[in-house]
Amino acid sequence: MKVSGAILMVVLALPALVIAAGAQENARPAQAEDQTAPASEATDKNMQEYAELMRTNIRQRKAQIMAEVMQLSAADAAKFWPIYNEYDTALDRLSDSKVANIQEYARTYNQMTNDKADELVHNMIVYQRQRAELIAAYYEKFKGKLGAITAARFIQVEDQLLLIIDLQIDSSLPIVGQADMKVAHAQGVAQ
Repeated sequence: MKVSGAILMVVLALPALVIAAGAQENARPAQAEDQTAPASEATDKNMQEYAELMRTNIRQRKAQIMAEVMQLSAADAAKFWPIYNEYDTALDRLSDSKVANIQEYARTYNQMTNDKADELVHNMIVYQRQRAELIAAYYEKFKGKLGAITAARFIQVEDQLLLIIDLQIDSSLPIVGQADMKVAHAQGVAQ
């Protein structure tokens, strides 16, 4: 698991870096609008396509790690994987809202208002609640087909993988309001 964990960290870091690059790009001082608008649209499209590619690769690698750690018999695997694939598809659909929220954060980073910050945080809380409800629902499905121990193992491994993914993404995003603090500090130094 230690080798798998190291590989997972590298694989999972890539989409976080793509999202963070967009946030960092938006955190830079704006130049003339007419020069940056077409480039910005192209960058956004490229980031979306790259993020989707990375998401596909992450899902494949996550399933590989899950298979290694779960150590299921052939009979249990036949029950587990259809439920897991259903769960992973539902999680992927739900994760679209998180990706959209991060993209909105990156887009509005330099013009962050109290209302926008509040909206983004509420969106994040809704996503986290929905993800917890999804995991709880699938725990019951796994438990019904495979028993509580196997279901608990799934929850434990899934939770660890999701924590790693969340940490990689969250740690790569700039902290809200830091651009304002830097500007205020620079203005204070200049005076």
